[in-house]
Amino acid sequence: MLKVSPWRGVIRFGKHGKLSPRFIGPFKVIERIRLGAYKLELPDKLRGIHDTFHVSNLKRCFVNDDVVIPLDEVQLDDKLHFVKEPVEIMDREVKRLKQSRILIVKVRWNSRHRLEFTWGRVEFFRSKYPYLFARRRVTRQGKRRDVTS
Repeated sequence: MLKVSPWRGVIRFGKHGKLSPRFIGPFKVIERIRLGAYKLELPDKLRGIHDTFHVSNLKRCFVNDDVVIPLDEVQLDDKLHFVKEPVEIMDREVKRLKQSRILIVKVRWNSRHRLEFTWGRVEFFRSKYPYLFARRRVTRQGKRRDVTS
């Protein structure tokens, strides 16, 4: 298992930074470089990262399905920091205040531990994550095109 930083470069809400997974993998050890360094077999998604790590960044793993975190569900930046992003809009509501109305959406996040949802303003999510509002429509010719809502 390879250690990743849960603290830097992360969008955090509440306790998620503290409770996020600290290791990804498992990866096969190809060879021992020195006393405290090992070369790992990394997938193509991590090809921009050097494949040799110190033992302080590794954790022995006996394969257990509960511990394994699939790499396609975890978004990592180039420095192996977790990137948490919304996946889809689950629900929409209009919040009524005294004299105004606010559009809010319920968003599902790419969390590994459990299904994670948050409510937030449409303006925030539309400006930061515009891909959430793209819809696919089928034209008369049977072609698909993206339409923003």
